Amino acid sequence: MTTKAANTRFARFRNLEFILGVLLAGGMCLAVLLSGVLFPGGADKIDLMARLTPPFVNWAHALGTDPLGRDVLARVVAGGKISLLVGFTSVAGAVVIGVVMGLVSGYYRGFWDMLVMRFADVQLALPFILLAITFIAIVGGGLTNTIILLIVSQWVQYARLVRGLVLSLREREFIQSARAIGVRDVKILFQHLLPNLIGPVIVLMTLNVANNILLESSLTFLGLGVDPLIPSWGGMLADGRTYLQNAWWVSVFPGLAILLTVLGLNLLGDWLRDSLDPTGRTSR
Repeated sequence: MTTKAANTRFARFRNLEFILGVLLAGGMCLAVLLSGVLFPGGADKIDLMARLTPPFVNWAHALGTDPLGRDVLARVVAGGKISLLVGFTSVAGAVVIGVVMGLVSGYYRGFWDMLVMRFADVQLALPFILLAITFIAIVGGGLTNTIILLIVSQWVQYARLVRGLVLSLREREFIQSARAIGVRDVKILFQHLLPNLIGPVIVLMTLNVANNILLESSLTFLGLGVDPLIPSWGGMLADGRTYLQNAWWVSVFPGLAILLTVLGLNLLGDWLRDSLDPTGRTSR
């Protein structure tokens, strides 16, 4: 590797978007992973004598306490476990289903392509909140059902993205050569086509993790998502809305956690897009 190429590669990691994204999203992920060490008492420890303590007054409760005397900082970090779990798990499930559907649809085309894409068009025409209310009314709420709902609502994005890329790649010389020498379709799909689709899929994954954190928080805030007994950012926002006038910190700090985490993930997604697709890079 030449010195110029090495400097160009390292310059990508000195990008402000990358640094801020890692600090914000990575910092929250690290805090969540170390929550057991940082808060050995857990997020549900009640101290009625310290209820509604303002932030930055008692350093034992740096961000204050809620109406039951529970530490807000501990609950924000504990709530991050749920939001990040929903975000990453739902995206992983949507990627598996969407990529497989998109590969098969774009490669074989014909009836299968028409069936999958018309179903995708119908689903995309449905407002998410209508889909969410219908789904939860039928199967109920809860953590697992929230993840399933997000998978069902978002696999279409990956299927359409992958299908479009496969349509542009299936007639390329390396695919035609593989067919000519008798390579099986399964091997062509997963060893020749799939590696050429990873970049755009990773970018969409990063952005969708941030989007799913927002969706989970919104559903929980409306009472349609995670069980209210489980600490989550959306649940904390819902609990604190009645105390905004005299205890603003109960809902403001969970809101800030959502804002900073989503901002960090979006910055990383933007950085990945520019790094993996130099032709679409904007001038800075």
